[in-house]
Amino acid sequence: MKILHTADWHIGKKLHKHHLYEDFTHFINWFCELIKNEEVDVVLISGDIFDLANPSSEARQQYYNALVELRRLGCTTIITGGNHDSPSMLNAPKEILKHLDVHIIGSMPEHLEDCLIPLYEDDELKYVVAAIPYLRDPDLHTASQGTSYEEKVEAMREGIANIYTNIAALAAEKYPNIPCIAMGHLFAAGVTTSDSERDIQIGNKAMVNAFSFGDYFSYIALGHIHKPQLVKANVPVYYSGSPLALSFSERQDVKRVLLIDTDESWEPKSIEIPSIRKLIHIQGNQETIKAKLDALEHNSELPTLLEVTLVEDQHSTEKILQFQNFIESFEKEGFIIVKDRVQFKNLPDSLSEVFGASTSIDDLTPTDVFTSILEQDDSDEEKKKLVLASFHEILESLDS
Repeated sequence: MKILHTADWHIGKKLHKHHLYEDFTHFINWFCELIKNEEVDVVLISGDIFDLANPSSEARQQYYNALVELRRLGCTTIITGGNHDSPSMLNAPKEILKHLDVHIIGSMPEHLEDCLIPLYEDDELKYVVAAIPYLRDPDLHTASQGTSYEEKVEAMREGIANIYTNIAALAAEKYPNIPCIAMGHLFAAGVTTSDSERDIQIGNKAMVNAFSFGDYFSYIALGHIHKPQLVKANVPVYYSGSPLALSFSERQDVKRVLLIDTDESWEPKSIEIPSIRKLIHIQGNQETIKAKLDALEHNSELPTLLEVTLVEDQHSTEKILQFQNFIESFEKEGFIIVKDRVQFKNLPDSLSEVFGASTSIDDLTPTDVFTSILEQDDSDEEKKKLVLASFHEILESLDS
């Protein structure tokens, strides 16, 4: 049997206000072609199907179109909810989708055995999947455990581990001698993360040691971490990663899906997803940025998305305005600036560096603070006077 592991589709994702609908369409077309060519039997999607709990109509349409295509290919599809997903939204059509051989566990069911999904081959039971969704506080029954922050975090870790221990015991009892595959959407200790992964469960402090999963499962298919990687454990535990780059911190990541051929091994084959869009970060002073942008050559299927950072030594209102005008007027075929920002190297790090350690913010007026910042600007004195006059006009309008 061939099993394809993926996760973190984040359908409907916007990268700094730029929609990635087209990116997902390219991915799912490639994904379906891979399933056809490899004759995949089962697809596991380990959480974060959508980027938002209330996804747009276009995101929902992409989701259901993908499920229809998977069914046409004859796949059994198993989907678990992630921390970005609305459990009720995922679960709503589950009884209808079950008739299409699509099994959805959007939230932890009341009965643990409802997480167990048997897999058949030629009417013979071959494997069972323990489909565990993202676990929330009510699932772990830890709200009343511990009084300190550390005690609550430890209770959450134990609660997550206990669910996997209990479902392993249940699977062994209900399906003796049948290999079991687990799914999960969680933060495992020791993994590499990116900027696009939002904190889960008290700021990621409730990370789980994968050795606590034991040695019963033949394979554990995880989601939540967007970089594909192996997790140290007693059994094969893998994050498939996200199929799309979801932040500029992932711009150099090679995106993958994981294919398991159970006739050969439980160690998955890593299959690279073709890149159809580049993300590029450019920084420097305005002259350097302009030179780098001029030198760019477009060689990807979709427009390249750019993050541009102006870096200067001294604060300058004039340079900020010039940079903003430059960004707004930028036009180059095949390239879109989706994020820009300004950094000054010599700005003070704190209030005490500007006014002295003994000064309190309560002792300062808005004019005091604004004037001190203006003094650090490298604009000429005449422009500073005009800026200060405009500031006073704004203050007066707020008081009137």
